[in-house]
Amino acid sequence: MKTKHSLTLAIVIMSGFAIPAFASGGGAIVTADPSKHFDAKGKPPSKYTVELQNGLRKTLPFEDKRDFEEAKKGFIAAPTYKQIMADAGHVAWDMGSYEWLLDEGKDFDSIHPSLQRQAILNMAYGLYEVVPGKIYQVRGYDLANISFVKGDTGWIVFDPLTAKETARAALEFINEKLGKRPVVAVVFSHSHADHFGGVRGVVDEADVKSGKVPVIAPVGFMEHAVAENVYAGNAMTRRMYFQYGLQLPRSPFGHVDQSIGKNTAAGNLGLIEPSRYVAKDFEEITIDGVKMEFQNTPGTEAPAEMNTYFPQFKAFWAAENITGTIHNIYTLRGALVRDALAWSKHINVALYRYGTEAETMFSAHSWPRFGNARIQEVMRTQRDTYAHLNNEVLHLANQGVTINEVHNVYQLPKSLQGQWAAHSYHGSEEHNSRAVLNRYLGYWDANPATLMPLSPRDSAPLYVEMMGGAGKIMAKGKQLHAQGKYREAMEIVNKLVYAEPDNVQAKELLADVFEQIGYQKESPSVRNSFLAAAYELRNGMPSGASAGTKGSDMIRGMSTELWLNALGIAVDSKKAEGMKFTINLVTPDNQEKFAVEMSNSALTNIKGQQAKNPNLTVTINRSDLETVMGGATSFDKLLAAGKVKFEGDRKPFDQLRSTLTGFTPDFEMLPGTKPAKAVAPPAKDPLETQHPADTSGG
Repeated sequence: MKTKHSLTLAIVIMSGFAIPAFASGGGAIVTADPSKHFDAKGKPPSKYTVELQNGLRKTLPFEDKRDFEEAKKGFIAAPTYKQIMADAGHVAWDMGSYEWLLDEGKDFDSIHPSLQRQAILNMAYGLYEVVPGKIYQVRGYDLANISFVKGDTGWIVFDPLTAKETARAALEFINEKLGKRPVVAVVFSHSHADHFGGVRGVVDEADVKSGKVPVIAPVGFMEHAVAENVYAGNAMTRRMYFQYGLQLPRSPFGHVDQSIGKNTAAGNLGLIEPSRYVAKDFEEITIDGVKMEFQNTPGTEAPAEMNTYFPQFKAFWAAENITGTIHNIYTLRGALVRDALAWSKHINVALYRYGTEAETMFSAHSWPRFGNARIQEVMRTQRDTYAHLNNEVLHLANQGVTINEVHNVYQLPKSLQGQWAAHSYHGSEEHNSRAVLNRYLGYWDANPATLMPLSPRDSAPLYVEMMGGAGKIMAKGKQLHAQGKYREAMEIVNKLVYAEPDNVQAKELLADVFEQIGYQKESPSVRNSFLAAAYELRNGMPSGASAGTKGSDMIRGMSTELWLNALGIAVDSKKAEGMKFTINLVTPDNQEKFAVEMSNSALTNIKGQQAKNPNLTVTINRSDLETVMGGATSFDKLLAAGKVKFEGDRKPFDQLRSTLTGFTPDFEMLPGTKPAKAVAPPAKDPLETQHPADTSGG
């Protein structure tokens, strides 16, 4: 592991996931020839995969075409362009990279038929009328939809996408087609960045601060918008290479969809602090002649989220609580496990409060639903799916089914299997069922042998030896692969790869196994994870790509306490052994005070307190501290400029600095895949002065 002394914190946030590597403008979008595998070592679908896909084509409810009809309804116009450029000069968005999906009547055996259907539905690109003359959406400009509600004088914008460039392009397009109107309000439905990151493309911050344009969000929005991916952000960023298939070309053999949209825009992510928060369970607000009732739904798809009902239009905005998929209860890049039961209950409340009269239901992803009967059908389907997931998993757990078994036992009832709205594209029944059990009972299956297992690198050699060595495992693995028994093959070949990480033949066989499993999966997150793992086994980890971006808006939105908490995570406790000191931190411009203490190799802080006899007192304006947090400068430079004051012994500051680890997302997730070059360059330390043993300081 590379280490650098650093108090810089790069903020990386997304819709239940961290910002993709290309958000800072470094990566190229790769579209491969759809008729050929993009990887020279890649394999076509096996006869067993083809048989499985053909069987699914006969049994899935493809006769139900309503989603396609609703996805097309209200279409006004598509732009002449397929790409949107970022201000930095690279391609921020490229809808054209997925056009091969629209090959009429083409079935791709390397894509689960249900996923191919979802991927085609997500190809909508352009301006759509949702409620005649009142509500519009621009779809296909980003992972999410941007919605425009027509008030008396201007637009109320719901969820302005991930990037300033795509949001700005959407606003320009609707104004071009329907007449230019000012933005009179912005609503953030929840605390994931594909729903607020493009805000600077539709509104000026000065207009928000002056009160001219209100920005409305659910209570807790700012805290969760910044905090969700900070503490484990580096690990989440690396894991995202699997869930989102960041290195996979857009191809039938690679990335085909992201279930709630095609992909994420790679532009300029921003954040403007809301000027008004919805704090009650239900709250009515009228803006520019449009009456809205907000329903707070905390603990569903996001920790802070809200639905909206428009009684004048009989239209229900479902945020990301009801979309064209069953969502993640556990998201594979890493996040706190969500509450399937609470999710179901909030949908139920919406059903009884709004669903009985709504004639239109639209959301931050996917396509609207029209007609009261259809709306109630979809709401009940998703309500019941989340409820069944919670109840059935706990039913099984109470009969002794463990976390290591439940994903092989749990299944939806047939009545839900036949409903497209019950399909788990963003989630999967396998990892969601394990998540529910984990939420209530934790990771342990109650077998003492699994409570403190050996690490895979330690246990694998024992298995390999007992199985008779690499030769026998390879022979059996090839036999199982040839029989289409991919999970069985994975079970034993994975052990060999951990035991012998330099065994190229073993890694390539495991890659072949992963690839076939990926082809067979309905969930893009699961598909991408297997295909990306296969790619890394064959080619090594990705190198040269930036794995995150620091945004000044996100830095400003981060509380000082959150930054101090993150510093505690960055401390190498072995280096901190024996250190004991107290530092008082004072930020006069926002009147905050903290007592920071190093004791027993742990860095702690408490807001609103000051130690009576600190070793050091650091006084710095919060506005100047933000330049350090974002890596633009260092404490030493601010000291020289007179913008920070040290009172007392500087030694604790230097001691703290010497313990800090600058995380980079270049760790292996599979053995034997790490290349010579790291994924991202080591973090530079804006706090550090030059040391003889380390000349990388800022």
